[in-house]
Amino acid sequence: MGIVLKQTSWNIVTISIAILIGAINTLYFYPEFLKDEYYGLVVFLLATSNLLQPIMSLGAQHTIIKFYSSFKNKFEKDEFLSSIIFLPLFFIIPVSFLVIQFHDIISEFLSVENPIIESYVWVIFLVSFATSYFEVFYSWSRVQFKSVFGNILKEIFPRLSVFILLVLVSFELISKENFVWWLTGLYYLRLLLMIIYSLYLYRPVFSVQIPSNYKEILLYSLYILLAGSAASFLIDIDKYMIPQKEAISQTAYYAVAVFIATVVEIPGRAMFQIINPLVAKALNEENLIELKKLYKSSSENLLLISGLFFLLINLNIDSFYLMLNNQFYSNASLVVLIISSAKLIQMSFGCGPAILATSKFYKITLPFSISMAVSVYLLNDYLIDLYGINGAAISALVVLLTFTFLKIFYIFFKIKLNPYNANTLKLILSILIVYFLNSYIILNIDPIYDILVRSSLIVLFYGICIHLFGFSREIKKILNINF
Repeated sequence: MGIVLKQTSWNIVTISIAILIGAINTLYFYPEFLKDEYYGLVVFLLATSNLLQPIMSLGAQHTIIKFYSSFKNKFEKDEFLSSIIFLPLFFIIPVSFLVIQFHDIISEFLSVENPIIESYVWVIFLVSFATSYFEVFYSWSRVQFKSVFGNILKEIFPRLSVFILLVLVSFELISKENFVWWLTGLYYLRLLLMIIYSLYLYRPVFSVQIPSNYKEILLYSLYILLAGSAASFLIDIDKYMIPQKEAISQTAYYAVAVFIATVVEIPGRAMFQIINPLVAKALNEENLIELKKLYKSSSENLLLISGLFFLLINLNIDSFYLMLNNQFYSNASLVVLIISSAKLIQMSFGCGPAILATSKFYKITLPFSISMAVSVYLLNDYLIDLYGINGAAISALVVLLTFTFLKIFYIFFKIKLNPYNANTLKLILSILIVYFLNSYIILNIDPIYDILVRSSLIVLFYGICIHLFGFSREIKKILNINF
């Protein structure tokens, strides 16, 4: 079994377990034990820290992925890794100073609509620091083609931490007010574990020398910093803007819907952990044959698997919300459809983002990211006022659809590669057939049984479609391929 399939399979299992734990937290424990206000607070704080994370890291995690395989001997690799881990400090130190000096002003600005935020401003910066360095050392392990343990820490650890803390809240062993601070401490425990594991995999001889191509490395880091900041802005700006326009409880309802919708990207999140270093390696070695293989196979395989996830989520969403027995959460069912559609489009792009980020034309990621960030902000500002949380979802769909295809055209223009072929149309047709067949399935039974029966029928219908279109042979081929 090839390295991509093997580690992707383990990562899918890891992320699936994380999603299951996260579902318990998001759908039951958070609303029950923290209630809407504190749940919305946690979502806001973590989302805002994610906006800062790319800036805090100065793009160091992406720089490791791009450049590590370009160094040919251990001395050069040690020199590179020794210098790269200090890169984030050039931003973290001055930011920490500014937060200390202007804490009250920042607190007042962030808590205009929701005063509860004022006491937790430091959490935003502390979590962003921990996640920044976690990503740096996670990339350290990924370039050794070891992604599974880091993925467990990335996906399962924080959700399991939340689960344990929510249980402690339920038994009144910790308070709702202190929940956030305990969670912050566990982010630092995760960072420590990642550092220990990374150094176990590869322990360089640390030195104060810098690589000969340090100017190129710094320039790349700067571009990725700016592009990553804009991309992070795109991911979490909706959760930041909703509390500025709506009650903070709406953020909780939106977060649940987005959480459900992002199940679609589980296969991609699993695959990208291992395939991105392989893309960088193929580009550094100018191996266009391998790159074409990675590009097309990742697009086709992700669309096939994510398409099934898309169907299972959206065709069961009404029954799922009935199980929650909370009409406020169920009002966000349209958000699930819109966001999951956007995620499916992203998955069809395959490893395209990695090609853009690690190729010699990586500079284009900055204008793309800035344009996307500005577009989603303007659309959010207009559509949230009109449609509430549905408007935020529409903004994400429009921006992702538009810019995904612009990126596809750009890669084709530069290196004459595209991720799509006749199989792409067959997969899209399969998804549409099963989606519309569902409208003829009416089951007047208990929601949990409805989900079980309907899911079985979805898998059956989808399996028939991909078999009729010849994908059963492709699946067998995948299982025997060595990437």
